[in-house]
Amino acid sequence: MAGPYGDDLSKCLVNSSTQDDKQGLVQWIFFAISLNPNTEPYVKVTSEQRAQTDKRMAQLLEKLLTESCVKEAKLAVQYEGDGALKEAFGILGRVATTEIFNNPQVSAGAEKFVQYLDVDKINTAIGLPKAKE
Repeated sequence: MAGPYGDDLSKCLVNSSTQDDKQGLVQWIFFAISLNPNTEPYVKVTSEQRAQTDKRMAQLLEKLLTESCVKEAKLAVQYEGDGALKEAFGILGRVATTEIFNNPQVSAGAEKFVQYLDVDKINTAIGLPKAKE
């Protein structure tokens, strides 16, 4: 759990990141996930694309920690340790990722699995009434 200084850092990171910054962060997260053996066969990212995204991420991190949020970062590390940085950037990542699911195409695609659910089976198992027809 973040303390007050980590919270301030998180707010600063989110508020200081542009929409373009957040899109770059999402792309970097996606590229990182694509390295997992369970996802790698489905995603083709070139080494050039990966390097470009890594550079963009490094620039964002540097901008946020040396310009936009330097005061908040110093206080968070001083009073809460360097774990506050990890947690604050985790929050920024969650905010950016949440924005992905706000896209109508993404949210519609993410909901498609529902058509395969046996809702009555789930409701029975957890003590809810059967779904209305």
